[in-house]
Amino acid sequence: MFSNRQISYRKHFGISLIEVLLFIVIVGIAVSGMLAAFRLSVQKSTDPLARKQVIAIAESMMEEVQLMPFTFCDPDDANARTATSATVGVGGCAATVEALGPEAGENRYGTGGAQFDNVNDYHGYNSATEAPTGIKDISGAPIAALAGYNVSVTISNVPLGANPDVLLLIQVAVTDPDNVTTTLHGYRSRYAPRSTL
Repeated sequence: MFSNRQISYRKHFGISLIEVLLFIVIVGIAVSGMLAAFRLSVQKSTDPLARKQVIAIAESMMEEVQLMPFTFCDPDDANARTATSATVGVGGCAATVEALGPEAGENRYGTGGAQFDNVNDYHGYNSATEAPTGIKDISGAPIAALAGYNVSVTISNVPLGANPDVLLLIQVAVTDPDNVTTTLHGYRSRYAPRSTL
């Protein structure tokens, strides 16, 4: 028979194998949950940079478009500085009324033709259709750090009272490397219809 002292000693002697295995399973589940949360936070920590890049690209393109002339005639037209209406003839354009989209031979960079010279010329511009794709500076040189981004521009007339062609809605859409698109909206009014500067 065991004495009281021996029985008491046996009750406090270590932990069982089942308790050790149970402890390992619980700690393993907890650690894997923490690692998954940590991995997600590290993975998403670059999002602020991508978001700031998208906003900077959109604002830059919006500024480029809004600073262009918004004339009745194409700025290359002989009557661009004197035309008082978007027609060809007396009081209007000599030959080329400005319309949405670029004129033949025009592109953003002026390569192989003339450079965009009016707000309307940017309608339909999309850097994803160019080779190489990605963001380029105004001379057409690719910006390596922004190769995964693309920008597109859509312009439409917004009727303003009885004047259907004095206000343009400019939409600049930028797609980031994760294929998330952010759109910036802006307006351009025909406040100086004969200014080609």
